[in-house]
Amino acid sequence: MTDARRVRFLGPRTVATETVPMPLPDDDEVRVETRVSALSPGTELLVYRDCVPGDVPLDATIDGLDEPFSYPLSYGYAAVGVVTAVGDAVDESWVGRRVFAFHPHASHFCVSPESLVPLPAEVSDEDAAMLATVETATGFAMDGRPGIGERVAVFGQGVVGLLTTALLSQFPLSQLVTVDCHDARRERSRSLGADVVFGADVGEDGLMDALSGDGRTDLTYELSGNPAALSDALAVTGDDGRLVVGSWYGEKPVALDLGGRFHRSGIEIRSSQVSRLAPEHTGRWDKSRRLDYALDSLSRLSPSSLVTHRFPVEDAADAYRLLDRRPEDAVQVLLTY
Repeated sequence: MTDARRVRFLGPRTVATETVPMPLPDDDEVRVETRVSALSPGTELLVYRDCVPGDVPLDATIDGLDEPFSYPLSYGYAAVGVVTAVGDAVDESWVGRRVFAFHPHASHFCVSPESLVPLPAEVSDEDAAMLATVETATGFAMDGRPGIGERVAVFGQGVVGLLTTALLSQFPLSQLVTVDCHDARRERSRSLGADVVFGADVGEDGLMDALSGDGRTDLTYELSGNPAALSDALAVTGDDGRLVVGSWYGEKPVALDLGGRFHRSGIEIRSSQVSRLAPEHTGRWDKSRRLDYALDSLSRLSPSSLVTHRFPVEDAADAYRLLDRRPEDAVQVLLTY
């Protein structure tokens, strides 16, 4: 039996693809052979750059990622593959199924079948690899509660920002404005439905000139991962508006001016993260329903159109180096196996 390969974060900006023995499933597990996995330009770069607080689990809802951050570690949560073996207590019908898994980057891995998402035949591997990102964007849209005729701004047009823009463009908004520092991402944003697109240096006055009405938004999203953008997002949000913060800044410090207009503005600032549902949704929704909606959205959104680079898993170090050093060139990066 051939060996397996896995990606390991060994230290700050140090990634290696290791060869390990082929895993064998326990009685209640299946083994998945990975075809493709998607890199997260947000959280995975924080791990790569050693910007994760040491006392915070990477993801308390995913097995193996629920411990405080420390090197060395395996990380990732977007793998697509085929079940090739099952344990003695698992139905043989799982063999040959194509599945999505919230699992770190590896050529083969063993998990409980209950943790897998079976994939419909019409969804491609590359679209399916972006299921977690589409679910994240879905959660942002739900938490923002966009309403008819509202003015909405999205700061940050990385892959999750672009997919959030694509979802928001389906709402009957009066205006959808996006902000990003990279030309290529701004062009993609326009193609996904943004009405007005700005560079990150636009400033509060430039944004207000472009917005209709009183020149402020009803709903603003900060998805750039840049703490400085949060101040701009707050400044452009109108009184009694909503500001949804989907960025995880890790250990980056955040400075906000809350002593001026904000004090009497009634602005709601809300954190939004895919591992939980906001209380107002839990009467009718759970994470399974949200994931099912994201899965159904893959064919409509075609998120693989955002893929800019593909690297063999053996070259994973080059993939992370690209995201770290040349973010203007890369949107979504995939590992192939």
